Amino acid sequence: MDTLESLRRKLEGAGKIKTVFSTMKEVAASKIGQYESAESSLGDYFRTVELGILAYFKEEKITKGREHKPIKKTEERTVCAIVLGSDQGLVGQFNDTLAEFVTGSLKEMQGNKVVWAVGERVHYLLVDDGYTVQHLFAVPQSVKAITPLVAQLLQQSETMLEKALDTEIYIYHNQPKPGAGYTPTIQRLLPLDETWRDSITKLHWPSGNLPEVIGGKKETLAALIREYLFVSLFKALAESLMSENASRLAAMQRAEKNIDELLDDLHHKFHSLRQSLIDEELFDVVSGFEALKNEVKKKGKEESDDKETKF
Repeated sequence: MDTLESLRRKLEGAGKIKTVFSTMKEVAASKIGQYESAESSLGDYFRTVELGILAYFKEEKITKGREHKPIKKTEERTVCAIVLGSDQGLVGQFNDTLAEFVTGSLKEMQGNKVVWAVGERVHYLLVDDGYTVQHLFAVPQSVKAITPLVAQLLQQSETMLEKALDTEIYIYHNQPKPGAGYTPTIQRLLPLDETWRDSITKLHWPSGNLPEVIGGKKETLAALIREYLFVSLFKALAESLMSENASRLAAMQRAEKNIDELLDDLHHKFHSLRQSLIDEELFDVVSGFEALKNEVKKKGKEESDDKETKF
């Protein structure tokens, strides 16, 4: 049975937990703002890189891709899935939803499956689903930490393409939804084939004058392609981290609501018990007073009877 002291301890503990939840909620909101700012600042740069590639295509008279050839669905083909998960807790079904999406998507693809995981939690889920994770990377915990990871992923991708020409590399990650929440999505990173060329050539150059490609044209295109891939990966990682912190923020909001309800319940119990104890004390005082009053009356009556007997 609860006592006033035990209820005080529970109230104190719940108050401390609420402070922790509030702090974590503020941290998550702050990180979302940082990743949103980073992604937004990359938007104009990404557009510039695309226009640079378009300028190269126009100068080289590349108006559209060659006729698309169907991909040979053989066992020689390699499909690489880069899965961007989360290493921290309090994110709900973030990793589970993504792993389920990856499994469903890869089942529909032909060829050898190679999986790279960013985050230990999604790594274990993919292993449980029967996949062998070839590379495991740590999840970046800040905007600055994204760049080194992107460099690692691009280096590993280049090495894989050198070993196996018939390779497709996909990025799987959670993407924020408008308003709230997130949804798993897939993006093809490599190769940059005819479909990609068509998408670039459909872009509109913003003026009537095209720039001239100065210097080595192949070197210029290679530099633009590297930046294109860099921004694509950076954007995917930023969206994944935004989704992770949005999930954590929602979890903290639910936890804060639950702790508020618990505090209200504990306050109600505390005040009810305190009032009950006060009522008991008052009842004891009144009962004692009534007993004392009856005792005084009884004693007075006995003294009066004794006087009458003497007379």
